[in-house]
Amino acid sequence: MSQYAIAVFVGSLRRDSFNRKLATALARLAPAEFHFHQLEIGDLPLYNQDDDAHQAQQVLRLKAEVKSADGLLFVTPEYNRSMPGVLKNAIDHASRPYGHSAFAGKAAGVIGISVGAIGTALAQQHLRTTLAYLDVATLGQPEAFLHAKEGFFDDDGNIGAASREFVQGWMDKYAAFIRAHAG
Repeated sequence: MSQYAIAVFVGSLRRDSFNRKLATALARLAPAEFHFHQLEIGDLPLYNQDDDAHQAQQVLRLKAEVKSADGLLFVTPEYNRSMPGVLKNAIDHASRPYGHSAFAGKAAGVIGISVGAIGTALAQQHLRTTLAYLDVATLGQPEAFLHAKEGFFDDDGNIGAASREFVQGWMDKYAAFIRAHAG
């Protein structure tokens, strides 16, 4: 049985982030051969093209983790109708300098949760546009714009009963997508 290493970008730095909880709960729903690693992006400097020739250790670490992954998972909130700046900063670092992107040819899932009624729909759309430019294939269906409402997570941090079937279905499709695209 093949093993799949999944690099997880959580687009929120908040300690009690719904999206970090979602990333952890998603990993519990995954097949046994999938191993998820949440990437550290909060320690990255702000992207500055002047630094491309001498990237910081944190940037080199991030790029190595992305390159070695069999698949990617982006779990993001929506800030001001787009992806959070910290996530965009991480993407900019891992894709630069031009021609040396860690993302090329990777496959990814995009998902998110928010207290807002439209979930993270616009953040996900902006993220998908960026990933398409970077040659990252993204799972198209099912889309998952999750609403953080009472009972979404149970007391143990798992997906609650009312949403479990839908989220499990998303995970099953994601796993099949990664299997199909992994080198």
